Amino acid sequence: MNVHMNAQTKTDASHDNYARAWVPHGRFVIAGVAEGKLRGLRFAAKDVFDVAGHATGAGNPTWLATHAPAQKTSPLITTLLAAGATLVGKTVTDELAYSIHGDNLHYGTPLNTRAPDRVPGGSSSGSVAAVAAGLCDFALGTDTGGSTRVPASYCGVWGLRTTHGLLPREAMVPLQPAFDTATWFAQDAEVFERVGRVLLPRQAKHSFRRALLLTDVLAQADAAFHAPVEQVFTAFDGARMRHALAAPGMLEEWRRTYVTASAYDGWQVHGPWIAANRPDFSPAVAARWQFAAGVDARDAALAVQRQAAIRRQVGDLLGEDGVAIIPSAASVAPLLSAGGAEVDEVRTRTFRITCIAGLAGLPQVSLPFSTGAGLPIGVSLLGPAGSDLALIRLATALWNQLQEIRRTR
Repeated sequence: MNVHMNAQTKTDASHDNYARAWVPHGRFVIAGVAEGKLRGLRFAAKDVFDVAGHATGAGNPTWLATHAPAQKTSPLITTLLAAGATLVGKTVTDELAYSIHGDNLHYGTPLNTRAPDRVPGGSSSGSVAAVAAGLCDFALGTDTGGSTRVPASYCGVWGLRTTHGLLPREAMVPLQPAFDTATWFAQDAEVFERVGRVLLPRQAKHSFRRALLLTDVLAQADAAFHAPVEQVFTAFDGARMRHALAAPGMLEEWRRTYVTASAYDGWQVHGPWIAANRPDFSPAVAARWQFAAGVDARDAALAVQRQAAIRRQVGDLLGEDGVAIIPSAASVAPLLSAGGAEVDEVRTRTFRITCIAGLAGLPQVSLPFSTGAGLPIGVSLLGPAGSDLALIRLATALWNQLQEIRRTR
Protein backbone atom coordinates (compact mmCIF):
# COMPACT_ATOMS: atom_id res chain seq x y z
CA MET A 1 0.00 0.00 0.00
CA ASN A 2 2.92 2.38 0.70
CA VAL A 3 3.87 2.39 -2.96
CA HIS A 4 0.50 3.84 -3.87
CA MET A 5 0.42 6.26 -0.97
CA ASN A 6 3.61 7.83 -2.31
CA ALA A 7 2.36 8.05 -5.91
CA GLN A 8 1.02 11.59 -5.58
CA THR A 9 0.72 14.34 -8.14
CA LYS A 10 -0.97 17.71 -8.28
CA THR A 11 -4.43 17.65 -9.78
CA ASP A 12 -4.57 18.75 -13.39
CA ALA A 13 -6.76 21.45 -14.88
CA SER A 14 -9.55 18.97 -15.60
CA HIS A 15 -10.30 18.88 -11.88
CA ASP A 16 -11.52 22.47 -11.85
CA ASN A 17 -13.20 24.04 -8.88
CA TYR A 18 -16.31 25.48 -10.50
CA ALA A 19 -18.40 23.73 -7.87
CA ARG A 20 -16.21 25.29 -5.15
CA ALA A 21 -15.93 21.84 -3.63
CA TRP A 22 -12.20 21.59 -2.93
CA VAL A 23 -10.17 23.10 -0.10
CA PRO A 24 -7.00 24.90 -1.24
CA HIS A 25 -4.72 22.53 0.71
CA GLY A 26 -6.56 19.47 -0.64
CA ARG A 27 -5.69 19.62 -4.32
CA PHE A 28 -3.76 16.39 -4.80
CA VAL A 29 -4.26 12.95 -6.34
CA ILE A 30 -3.39 9.53 -4.93
CA ALA A 31 -3.79 6.68 -7.40
CA GLY A 32 -5.41 3.44 -6.33
CA VAL A 33 -4.02 0.02 -7.16
CA ALA A 34 -4.14 -1.13 -10.76
CA GLU A 35 -6.81 -3.77 -10.14
CA GLY A 36 -9.70 -3.95 -7.72
CA LYS A 37 -13.46 -3.84 -7.26
CA LEU A 38 -13.47 -0.04 -7.59
CA ARG A 39 -10.89 0.23 -10.37
CA GLY A 40 -11.43 3.30 -12.51
CA LEU A 41 -13.57 5.16 -9.95
CA ARG A 42 -12.52 8.54 -8.54
CA PHE A 43 -13.40 9.72 -5.06
CA ALA A 44 -13.05 12.75 -2.83
CA ALA A 45 -12.74 12.94 0.94
CA LYS A 46 -14.27 15.46 3.31
CA ASP A 47 -11.52 17.51 4.95
CA VAL A 48 -11.93 15.75 8.28
CA PHE A 49 -10.32 12.53 7.00
CA ASP A 50 -6.57 12.34 7.45
CA VAL A 51 -4.20 11.58 4.59
CA ALA A 52 -0.62 10.97 5.71
CA GLY A 53 1.67 13.87 4.81
CA HIS A 54 -1.22 16.27 4.19
CA ALA A 55 -2.90 18.77 6.49
CA THR A 56 -6.47 18.27 7.68
CA GLY A 57 -8.31 21.57 8.05
CA ALA A 58 -11.73 20.56 9.45
CA GLY A 59 -13.24 23.65 7.85
CA ASN A 60 -11.39 26.20 9.96
CA PRO A 61 -8.06 27.96 9.24
CA THR A 62 -7.13 28.04 12.93
CA TRP A 63 -7.47 24.26 13.10
CA LEU A 64 -5.32 24.00 9.98
CA ALA A 65 -2.65 26.27 11.47
CA THR A 66 -2.53 24.51 14.84
CA HIS A 67 -2.26 20.93 13.59
CA ALA A 68 0.69 19.29 11.87
CA PRO A 69 0.24 17.25 8.69
CA ALA A 70 -1.36 13.88 9.36
CA GLN A 71 0.86 10.98 10.38
CA LYS A 72 -1.64 8.30 9.37
CA THR A 73 -4.20 7.86 6.63
CA SER A 74 -7.83 7.08 7.40
CA PRO A 75 -8.35 3.32 7.07
CA LEU A 76 -11.38 4.03 4.90
CA ILE A 77 -9.21 5.85 2.37
CA THR A 78 -6.62 3.08 2.53
CA THR A 79 -9.33 0.49 1.86
CA LEU A 80 -10.68 2.42 -1.11
CA LEU A 81 -7.21 2.88 -2.62
CA ALA A 82 -6.55 -0.84 -2.16
CA ALA A 83 -9.79 -1.54 -4.04
CA GLY A 84 -8.58 0.47 -7.05
CA ALA A 85 -10.30 3.83 -6.49
CA THR A 86 -8.28 7.03 -6.93
CA LEU A 87 -8.45 9.89 -4.44
CA VAL A 88 -8.76 13.20 -6.33
CA GLY A 89 -8.82 15.69 -3.48
CA LYS A 90 -10.23 16.88 -0.18
CA THR A 91 -13.45 18.82 0.07
CA VAL A 92 -14.91 21.72 2.02
CA THR A 93 -16.67 20.98 5.29
CA ASP A 94 -18.68 23.27 7.51
CA GLU A 95 -16.53 24.34 10.47
CA LEU A 96 -15.63 21.34 12.65
CA ALA A 97 -18.62 19.69 10.92
CA TYR A 98 -21.00 21.58 13.25
CA SER A 99 -23.74 22.50 10.75
CA ILE A 100 -26.16 21.01 8.23
CA HIS A 101 -26.50 24.21 6.18
CA GLY A 102 -23.50 23.95 3.89
CA ASP A 103 -21.81 27.35 4.10
CA ASN A 104 -18.32 28.15 5.32
CA LEU A 105 -17.16 31.60 6.40
CA HIS A 106 -13.57 30.89 5.34
CA TYR A 107 -13.77 28.73 2.21
CA GLY A 108 -17.14 29.75 0.80
CA THR A 109 -20.30 27.84 0.03
CA PRO A 110 -19.93 24.91 -2.39
CA LEU A 111 -22.25 24.99 -5.39
CA ASN A 112 -25.47 22.99 -5.41
CA THR A 113 -25.49 22.28 -9.16
CA ARG A 114 -29.09 20.99 -9.05
CA ALA A 115 -30.30 24.21 -7.42
CA PRO A 116 -27.61 26.89 -7.85
CA ASP A 117 -29.52 29.53 -5.88
CA ARG A 118 -29.76 27.23 -2.85
CA VAL A 119 -27.34 25.85 -0.26
CA PRO A 120 -25.83 22.38 -0.75
CA GLY A 121 -26.36 21.28 2.85
CA GLY A 122 -23.62 20.42 5.30
CA SER A 123 -21.46 19.63 6.96
CA SER A 124 -20.34 17.36 4.10
CA SER A 125 -20.98 20.25 1.73
CA GLY A 126 -17.94 19.95 -0.50
CA SER A 127 -18.28 16.19 -0.85
CA VAL A 128 -21.90 16.38 -1.95
CA ALA A 129 -21.12 19.28 -4.30
CA ALA A 130 -18.28 17.34 -5.94
CA VAL A 131 -20.49 14.29 -6.48
CA ALA A 132 -23.49 16.27 -7.73
CA ALA A 133 -21.26 18.17 -10.17
CA GLY A 134 -19.71 14.96 -11.51
CA LEU A 135 -16.20 15.90 -10.34
CA CYS A 136 -15.84 12.42 -8.85
CA ASP A 137 -17.79 9.17 -8.77
CA PHE A 138 -18.30 9.10 -5.01
CA ALA A 139 -17.11 11.00 -1.95
CA LEU A 140 -16.54 10.30 1.71
CA GLY A 141 -18.49 12.36 4.21
CA THR A 142 -19.59 12.13 7.81
CA ASP A 143 -22.96 12.21 9.50
CA THR A 144 -23.44 13.18 13.13
CA GLY A 145 -26.81 14.92 13.16
CA GLY A 146 -27.68 14.70 9.47
CA SER A 147 -24.57 15.85 7.63
CA THR A 148 -24.91 13.26 4.86
CA ARG A 149 -28.66 12.66 4.76
CA VAL A 150 -29.51 16.37 4.52
CA PRO A 151 -27.03 17.32 1.76
CA ALA A 152 -27.96 14.16 -0.16
CA SER A 153 -31.56 15.37 -0.04
CA TYR A 154 -30.69 18.96 -0.95
CA CYS A 155 -28.49 18.00 -3.92
CA GLY A 156 -30.30 14.94 -5.29
CA VAL A 157 -27.71 12.20 -4.72
CA TRP A 158 -27.48 8.93 -2.81
CA GLY A 159 -26.22 9.06 0.76
CA LEU A 160 -25.90 6.70 3.71
CA ARG A 161 -25.58 7.27 7.44
CA THR A 162 -23.93 4.06 8.62
CA THR A 163 -24.71 2.15 11.82
CA HIS A 164 -22.90 3.97 14.60
CA GLY A 165 -19.52 2.34 15.23
CA LEU A 166 -19.65 0.10 12.18
CA LEU A 167 -16.93 1.88 10.17
CA PRO A 168 -13.60 2.95 11.69
CA ARG A 169 -13.30 6.60 12.68
CA GLU A 170 -9.61 6.72 13.48
CA ALA A 171 -7.59 9.31 11.57
CA MET A 172 -10.78 11.37 11.31
CA VAL A 173 -11.47 14.65 13.10
CA PRO A 174 -14.41 14.00 15.43
CA LEU A 175 -17.31 16.29 16.15
CA GLN A 176 -19.29 14.32 18.72
CA PRO A 177 -17.94 10.75 18.95
CA ALA A 178 -21.09 9.33 20.52
CA PHE A 179 -22.93 10.20 17.28
CA ASP A 180 -20.27 10.50 14.54
CA THR A 181 -20.43 8.13 11.58
CA ALA A 182 -18.33 7.80 8.41
CA THR A 183 -20.41 7.92 5.21
CA TRP A 184 -20.37 8.36 1.45
CA PHE A 185 -22.30 9.90 -1.45
CA ALA A 186 -22.78 8.80 -5.07
CA GLN A 187 -24.89 9.96 -8.01
CA ASP A 188 -25.27 6.45 -9.36
CA ALA A 189 -27.04 3.69 -7.41
CA GLU A 190 -24.74 1.01 -8.79
CA VAL A 191 -21.59 2.89 -7.72
CA PHE A 192 -23.19 3.62 -4.35
CA GLU A 193 -23.69 -0.10 -3.73
CA ARG A 194 -20.24 -1.05 -5.05
CA VAL A 195 -18.65 1.23 -2.49
CA GLY A 196 -20.81 -0.33 0.21
CA ARG A 197 -19.62 -3.81 -0.72
CA VAL A 198 -16.03 -2.66 -0.27
CA LEU A 199 -16.33 -0.56 2.88
CA LEU A 200 -18.96 -2.37 4.91
CA PRO A 201 -17.94 -5.42 6.93
CA ARG A 202 -19.70 -8.72 6.39
CA GLN A 203 -23.04 -8.50 8.14
CA ALA A 204 -25.80 -10.89 9.10
CA LYS A 205 -28.41 -11.16 6.37
CA HIS A 206 -31.48 -9.02 6.86
CA SER A 207 -34.79 -9.81 5.24
CA PHE A 208 -37.11 -6.83 5.36
CA ARG A 209 -40.67 -8.08 5.74
CA ARG A 210 -42.37 -4.98 7.16
CA ALA A 211 -42.43 -1.37 5.98
CA LEU A 212 -43.49 1.35 8.40
CA LEU A 213 -44.53 4.77 7.15
CA LEU A 214 -43.90 6.95 10.20
CA THR A 215 -46.74 9.44 10.00
CA ASP A 216 -45.56 11.84 12.70
CA VAL A 217 -42.10 11.99 11.17
CA LEU A 218 -43.53 12.67 7.72
CA ALA A 219 -45.62 15.48 9.22
CA GLN A 220 -42.42 17.36 10.03
CA ALA A 221 -41.62 17.67 6.30
CA ASP A 222 -43.12 19.97 3.68
CA ALA A 223 -45.91 18.67 1.47
CA ALA A 224 -43.50 18.04 -1.43
CA PHE A 225 -42.11 15.01 0.41
CA HIS A 226 -45.43 13.25 0.91
CA ALA A 227 -45.95 11.83 -2.60
CA PRO A 228 -42.46 10.31 -2.98
CA VAL A 229 -42.61 8.84 0.53
CA GLU A 230 -45.93 7.24 -0.40
CA GLN A 231 -44.43 5.92 -3.65
CA VAL A 232 -41.59 4.19 -1.83
CA PHE A 233 -44.00 2.83 0.78
CA THR A 234 -46.35 1.45 -1.88
CA ALA A 235 -43.49 -0.13 -3.82
CA PHE A 236 -42.40 -2.23 -0.85
CA ASP A 237 -43.26 -5.90 -1.36
CA GLY A 238 -44.35 -7.04 2.08
CA ALA A 239 -46.46 -6.02 5.02
CA ARG A 240 -47.07 -2.27 5.11
CA MET A 241 -48.42 -0.21 7.96
CA ARG A 242 -48.71 3.45 8.92
CA HIS A 243 -47.44 4.11 12.39
CA ALA A 244 -46.74 7.09 14.65
CA LEU A 245 -43.24 6.75 16.08
CA ALA A 246 -43.81 8.70 19.27
CA ALA A 247 -46.53 10.36 21.35
CA PRO A 248 -47.67 13.80 20.15
CA GLY A 249 -44.98 16.42 20.66
CA MET A 250 -42.31 13.90 21.58
CA LEU A 251 -40.20 14.37 18.44
CA GLU A 252 -39.33 17.83 19.74
CA GLU A 253 -38.30 16.23 23.04
CA TRP A 254 -36.17 13.77 21.10
CA ARG A 255 -34.52 16.65 19.23
CA ARG A 256 -33.70 18.39 22.50
CA THR A 257 -32.31 15.15 23.89
CA TYR A 258 -30.04 14.85 20.88
CA VAL A 259 -28.94 18.49 21.05
CA THR A 260 -28.08 18.28 24.75
CA ALA A 261 -26.24 14.96 24.64
CA SER A 262 -24.35 15.74 21.44
CA ALA A 263 -23.35 19.30 22.41
CA TYR A 264 -21.91 18.11 25.72
CA ASP A 265 -20.06 15.31 23.91
CA GLY A 266 -18.60 17.78 21.41
CA TRP A 267 -17.43 20.20 24.09
CA GLN A 268 -15.52 17.44 25.89
CA VAL A 269 -13.63 16.87 22.63
CA HIS A 270 -13.08 20.41 21.39
CA GLY A 271 -13.60 22.70 24.39
CA PRO A 272 -9.93 22.83 25.46
CA TRP A 273 -8.76 23.58 21.91
CA ILE A 274 -11.40 26.30 21.45
CA ALA A 275 -10.50 27.90 24.78
CA ALA A 276 -6.77 27.83 24.00
CA ASN A 277 -6.94 29.05 20.40
CA ARG A 278 -10.08 31.22 20.25
CA PRO A 279 -10.76 30.38 16.59
CA ASP A 280 -12.73 32.66 14.31
CA PHE A 281 -16.06 30.86 13.82
CA SER A 282 -19.07 31.99 11.83
CA PRO A 283 -21.80 33.42 14.10
CA ALA A 284 -24.01 30.31 13.81
CA VAL A 285 -21.19 27.88 14.60
CA ALA A 286 -19.88 30.09 17.40
CA ALA A 287 -23.35 30.13 18.97
CA ARG A 288 -23.47 26.34 18.93
CA TRP A 289 -20.13 26.06 20.69
CA GLN A 290 -21.21 28.68 23.22
CA PHE A 291 -24.29 26.59 23.95
CA ALA A 292 -22.19 23.42 24.17
CA ALA A 293 -19.87 25.06 26.69
CA GLY A 294 -22.84 25.73 28.96
CA VAL A 295 -24.42 22.25 28.96
CA ASP A 296 -24.43 20.91 32.51
CA ALA A 297 -22.99 17.43 33.07
CA ARG A 298 -26.11 16.37 34.94
CA ASP A 299 -28.37 17.50 32.10
CA ALA A 300 -26.14 15.62 29.66
CA ALA A 301 -26.33 12.47 31.77
CA LEU A 302 -30.13 12.67 31.84
CA ALA A 303 -30.15 13.13 28.07
CA VAL A 304 -27.99 10.03 27.65
CA GLN A 305 -30.47 8.09 29.80
CA ARG A 306 -33.34 9.29 27.62
CA GLN A 307 -31.32 8.36 24.56
CA ALA A 308 -31.01 4.78 25.79
CA ALA A 309 -34.79 4.55 26.18
CA ILE A 310 -35.31 6.00 22.68
CA ARG A 311 -32.82 3.52 21.24
CA ARG A 312 -34.79 0.65 22.78
CA GLN A 313 -38.11 2.07 21.55
CA VAL A 314 -36.97 2.47 17.94
CA GLY A 315 -35.13 -0.86 18.00
CA ASP A 316 -38.22 -2.67 19.27
CA LEU A 317 -40.35 -1.06 16.57
CA LEU A 318 -38.07 -2.13 13.73
CA GLY A 319 -37.05 -5.49 15.15
CA GLU A 320 -34.85 -7.44 12.75
CA ASP A 321 -37.17 -7.30 9.72
CA GLY A 322 -38.66 -3.80 9.73
CA VAL A 323 -37.75 -0.76 7.67
CA ALA A 324 -39.09 2.74 8.29
CA ILE A 325 -39.80 5.12 5.41
CA ILE A 326 -39.27 8.77 6.25
CA PRO A 327 -38.25 12.05 4.59
CA SER A 328 -34.50 12.76 4.59
CA ALA A 329 -35.00 16.43 5.49
CA ALA A 330 -37.86 18.78 6.30
CA SER A 331 -37.67 20.96 3.19
CA VAL A 332 -35.93 21.55 -0.09
CA ALA A 333 -32.56 23.29 0.25
CA PRO A 334 -33.00 26.81 1.63
CA LEU A 335 -32.16 29.70 -0.65
CA LEU A 336 -28.69 31.17 -0.32
CA SER A 337 -30.44 34.41 0.60
CA ALA A 338 -32.62 32.87 3.33
CA GLY A 339 -32.61 34.72 6.65
CA GLY A 340 -31.53 33.27 9.97
CA ALA A 341 -35.06 32.76 11.31
CA GLU A 342 -36.10 30.80 8.22
CA VAL A 343 -32.96 28.66 8.32
CA ASP A 344 -33.43 27.94 12.02
CA GLU A 345 -37.08 26.92 11.50
CA VAL A 346 -36.09 24.43 8.79
CA ARG A 347 -33.17 23.20 10.88
CA THR A 348 -35.43 22.54 13.87
CA ARG A 349 -37.94 20.50 11.86
CA THR A 350 -35.15 18.64 10.08
CA PHE A 351 -33.50 17.67 13.35
CA ARG A 352 -36.79 16.20 14.58
CA ILE A 353 -36.37 13.81 11.64
CA THR A 354 -32.62 13.20 11.59
CA CYS A 355 -32.20 12.81 15.36
CA ILE A 356 -33.99 9.45 15.23
CA ALA A 357 -31.15 7.57 13.55
CA GLY A 358 -28.61 9.54 15.56
CA LEU A 359 -30.13 8.71 18.94
CA ALA A 360 -30.75 5.08 18.00
CA GLY A 361 -27.41 4.57 16.23
CA LEU A 362 -29.12 3.17 13.13
CA PRO A 363 -28.32 3.17 9.39
CA GLN A 364 -30.33 5.35 7.04
CA VAL A 365 -30.16 5.50 3.23
CA SER A 366 -31.35 8.60 1.35
CA LEU A 367 -32.75 8.04 -2.17
CA PRO A 368 -32.86 10.99 -4.61
CA PHE A 369 -36.23 12.33 -5.78
CA SER A 370 -37.48 15.66 -7.16
CA THR A 371 -40.38 17.96 -6.48
CA GLY A 372 -42.84 18.93 -9.20
CA ALA A 373 -40.73 22.07 -9.69
CA GLY A 374 -37.61 19.96 -10.22
CA LEU A 375 -35.92 20.66 -6.89
CA PRO A 376 -34.06 17.77 -5.22
CA ILE A 377 -35.50 16.04 -2.16
CA GLY A 378 -34.66 12.76 -0.45
CA VAL A 379 -36.68 9.84 0.85
CA SER A 380 -34.99 7.64 3.44
CA LEU A 381 -35.05 4.04 4.55
CA LEU A 382 -34.20 3.56 8.23
CA GLY A 383 -33.18 0.03 9.18
CA PRO A 384 -32.01 -2.06 12.13
CA ALA A 385 -28.46 -1.78 13.40
CA GLY A 386 -26.03 -3.58 11.13
CA SER A 387 -28.41 -3.81 8.17
CA ASP A 388 -26.49 -1.21 6.13
CA LEU A 389 -25.71 -3.25 3.02
CA ALA A 390 -29.11 -4.94 2.97
CA LEU A 391 -30.68 -1.48 3.34
CA ILE A 392 -28.70 -0.21 0.34
CA ARG A 393 -29.83 -3.20 -1.73
CA LEU A 394 -33.46 -2.69 -0.73
CA ALA A 395 -33.21 1.01 -1.59
CA THR A 396 -31.70 0.19 -4.98
CA ALA A 397 -34.40 -2.39 -5.72
CA LEU A 398 -37.20 0.02 -4.80
CA TRP A 399 -35.58 2.79 -6.82
CA ASN A 400 -35.24 0.58 -9.89
CA GLN A 401 -38.85 -0.54 -9.54
CA LEU A 402 -40.08 3.04 -9.38
CA GLN A 403 -37.92 4.04 -12.34
CA GLU A 404 -39.37 1.19 -14.39
CA ILE A 405 -42.90 2.30 -13.53
CA ARG A 406 -42.06 5.81 -14.74
CA ARG A 407 -40.60 4.49 -18.00
CA THR A 408 -43.67 2.42 -18.83
CA ARG A 409 -46.20 5.19 -18.21
